[in-house]
Amino acid sequence: MIVAIAFYAFALILLASAAMVVTARNPVHSVLFLILAFFNAAALFLIAGAEFLAMILVIVYVGAVAVLFLFVVMMLDVNFAELRSGYQRYMPVGAAIGGVLAIELLLVVTGWQVAPEALHLSLGAAPAAATNTAALAEVIYTKYVFLFQAAGLVLLVAMIGAIVLTLRDRKTSRHQVIRVQTERSAAATLEMVEAGIGAGIGTLGIYRPLPATADLEPADNDPHADDPHADPVDAAHGGGAHGGSGHHAPEAR
Repeated sequence: MIVAIAFYAFALILLASAAMVVTARNPVHSVLFLILAFFNAAALFLIAGAEFLAMILVIVYVGAVAVLFLFVVMMLDVNFAELRSGYQRYMPVGAAIGGVLAIELLLVVTGWQVAPEALHLSLGAAPAAATNTAALAEVIYTKYVFLFQAAGLVLLVAMIGAIVLTLRDRKTSRHQVIRVQTERSAAATLEMVEAGIGAGIGTLGIYRPLPATADLEPADNDPHADDPHADPVDAAHGGGAHGGSGHHAPEAR
């Protein structure tokens, strides 16, 4: 009794959420209702005893596909007012396609016939030693292995097609050459230097950027203007402007 109540409850929520997916005006709400539909479908699989399919539905569809749809919809920032502006223009085409689909479904439903011997058949009992996952894998990888591989090839072709359609080669793009990177040696990329303690980077030939040319003109009262051994950086800052001395005060270490 409890199982039947749970089944009908999850089924009703599934149908309602599926209807909201196609009727919600906000696409973000549609994706959220789709996630709710996936969860209820997983609950129905659990009630039917197919726990592997239930976990796959939650992990793959909810954890990857639905979340991907949600992020894509949120990041595209689609102007939905512009999309709705051509609704009336495409209504005749949409109505014609919907009518064709309705006629096909009607033919399938009315022309369906149940074989007389099917009423006396029952599902075979599941082997006690095999789990649900093992039984499903045995059927897929033995009886339907070629169809399973064909489905994988279809997905691979779709992925390659999406990459080809979205790939744009720009002239300013910098391409990575793996061969050149792997052939580089340490001597061509690294340089080991030895600097004394407290010597600074000036001993290695690395100097601070000099100021503008106007600042390099020696002042009239600069006692170090004609001194060839004076620090060019100190001379550029005005020499005696630093408390009567042309050199910077020693830094505290």
